[in-house]
Amino acid sequence: MDLAADTVTRRGDFWAWRFVCTALSFALFGIGGIVLRVAVLPVVLAWPAPEAVRRRRARRTVGRAFWLHSQFMYRTGTVVFRFDGVERLGQPGQMIVANHPSLIDVVYLIGHVPEANCVVKHSLWKNPCMRGPVTAAGYISNDGSAEMLDRAADVLRDGQTLIIFPEGTRTTPGEDPVFHRGAAAIAVRGARVVTPVFITVVPTTLTKAEPWYSVPKRRVHVRIRVGDDIPVAAFSEDAPAPIASRRLNEHLHHLYARELKA
Repeated sequence: MDLAADTVTRRGDFWAWRFVCTALSFALFGIGGIVLRVAVLPVVLAWPAPEAVRRRRARRTVGRAFWLHSQFMYRTGTVVFRFDGVERLGQPGQMIVANHPSLIDVVYLIGHVPEANCVVKHSLWKNPCMRGPVTAAGYISNDGSAEMLDRAADVLRDGQTLIIFPEGTRTTPGEDPVFHRGAAAIAVRGARVVTPVFITVVPTTLTKAEPWYSVPKRRVHVRIRVGDDIPVAAFSEDAPAPIASRRLNEHLHHLYARELKA
């Protein structure tokens, strides 16, 4: 184990090695999505079972694929990764709120909470690599409609775990996350508890302004830290839903601005 860890460290120190492994990561991600869609998920979904069971199978399969991909990035020394408090994720009716500094964080979060539902970009339904997995897993399209808010609240009331990135896009480097109120509105309607997840990626990589081939000069360190649960009732008690969601959204803004600078 010590030898393996030392090998990863030495390899990760070389920019050329990380560039090659970053290219391989992107290639494997695209190929993996197509393989899931064409060969794996049809078999997983073909086994007779109620719809809810088949959906959980599909999510576990997608989550396992994401976990393997995160392990590839770690084992090749492309990234250094740390996840604090992962054991507190996956509760029934739990809404996991996370900031979104990089494309990497989605892979790590879904890979470590495999049965969770997730609100994902509407454009992924048109992506040939991702359309199959997001459809089979029953993820929720972030199309900005009122129906989307209702569906997200329904899955929470149904006892599912829901992952949501309230910014709706990747964070601008050097700026505090700006959350849309939709996530807070969903929480007020259906969540039993809101759990904040704070993600830092240093140095920045795979932001909206950085193409995949803009590989940092030093290894990327990804840290995901689970914060304390936030009881939704504390914001919705004696207040109509619009006021409650505004209160919760403001609380999240202040919380993330403080915790990401800690």
